[in-house]
Amino acid sequence: MRFIYNIGIGITGFVLKCIGLFNEKIKKGVTGRNAAFEILKSNLCASDKTLWFHCASLGEYEQGLPVFQKLRKHYYDYKIILSFFSPSGYDIRKNSPIADVVVYLPLDTKRNAKRFLDLVHPKLTLFVKYDIWPNFLKELGHRNLRAILISASFRKTQIYFKPYGGLFKKALLSFEHIFTQNESSKSLLESIGYQNVTVSGDTRFDRVTSQLESDNTLGFVEAFKQDKLCVVVGSSWPEDEALFIEFINSRRNLGVKYIVAPHNIKSGQIQNFASKLRAKTVLYSEKDNEELKHFDVLIIDTIGLLSKIYSSSDIAYVGGAMGTTGLHNILEPAVFGPPIVIGKNYIKFPEAQAMIDNGGVFSVSDQMGFNAILRKLIADSDFRRLSGSKNTEFIKKNTGAVIQILNYLRI
Repeated sequence: MRFIYNIGIGITGFVLKCIGLFNEKIKKGVTGRNAAFEILKSNLCASDKTLWFHCASLGEYEQGLPVFQKLRKHYYDYKIILSFFSPSGYDIRKNSPIADVVVYLPLDTKRNAKRFLDLVHPKLTLFVKYDIWPNFLKELGHRNLRAILISASFRKTQIYFKPYGGLFKKALLSFEHIFTQNESSKSLLESIGYQNVTVSGDTRFDRVTSQLESDNTLGFVEAFKQDKLCVVVGSSWPEDEALFIEFINSRRNLGVKYIVAPHNIKSGQIQNFASKLRAKTVLYSEKDNEELKHFDVLIIDTIGLLSKIYSSSDIAYVGGAMGTTGLHNILEPAVFGPPIVIGKNYIKFPEAQAMIDNGGVFSVSDQMGFNAILRKLIADSDFRRLSGSKNTEFIKKNTGAVIQILNYLRI
């Protein structure tokens, strides 16, 4: 199995180079991985004490950040290496203050794993949620280096729990300890003989709770919102935006303001969305704070503001689940206490089901259902406040994962 896997990784590297000739995102990853070793050699020396944090992408980085921050403070004299597999994580967090060196993770070949660890030689390695690479983990084990997996979430359909998944099962079992988000993930690990597991919960709860300690005031949001009810649409895709186009254009939105932060901020797609709205619409890049109060829809055509914008939401809609791209983070708005509406495809997101059951999140499958719940949330202030308060309570109840992880690490 390992022989076949190693051949497959080699083929993958070649295929990615070919695809990269035509795809800018793939090209970024290929170029970044090629540069990783030179970056490490330029920033590390054999005498450095180091920690290594690995995240697949931006979502896993945000998930691991509260733990990373505590370790950064405790291991103040260590150099921290942060690696990403995806360009979307690397591009946005390549200047992360919690790391001394940020690189793409080289492809999981035996040679790359040895070369990477020769340069990094970490005292402790943390992987977040998934992105479990057999050759890197095998090499960590050969060198008796500590590796922990945090915020892990498993499903029985994954390869680790299949008869043919021996290589990946072995990689999973090589972690010193695994902290899972839920009991079902712990049970799955125990079913394959892994016992060093703790249900700590999801570190994202700790992450979003820390947002309450920040100054979330945005002058342009206040200028736009005034004293009106505000619906914030976060990380929307075209399938999500279609719902709002129909709803806003139907004139059911009298006296309501909308802030829309699309996932994709390419100019063409944003202009296409804006052109279909019959309400007065302005882009963030074109805003004039003095004039914002005269608009009904504000489209955020930049990144990095959404978590603060959610603090001004009376109702939140989180995108990704109306189509098949994957539900975005519903905990970000939940911490501020608005009721949340999402699409129908959320099966891989256990927190969504839990929050639906709790009464603070509402899933819709079509325009009719969307119109019904949004009208009710807008018209019924008591229902809106009660639903939102359930989200606040849910967040408070589920914080504490970071403390458990740090206690295990004796920090």
